[in-house]
Amino acid sequence: MITPENLVRHELIGLLVEVVEGTNPFQVGISGRVVDETRNTFLIETRSGDKRVPKSCNCFLFTLSQGLKVKAEGSVLVSQPENRINKKIRRSRWKL
Repeated sequence: MITPENLVRHELIGLLVEVVEGTNPFQVGISGRVVDETRNTFLIETRSGDKRVPKSCNCFLFTLSQGLKVKAEGSVLVSQPENRINKKIRRSRWKL
């Protein structure tokens, strides 16, 4: 089960997500479901089509199945999904 404590080390495909901060103002506000993930990007399925959003320069708000919202800096998420499981992450880089 995905919890706020293990979100960063978990599979993110299928979660609802919103870009809440970023260097590109045109990407802030993009929201939808994560349908694919690469080392550096998320592919988000939105109402207006799929959008590829870089991880490193954005901050994301994920909605978990329990309705909890978790904010995570994209720079923490930069890595291949299968390698992120073993990555050590400082708690201050993500928030409830």
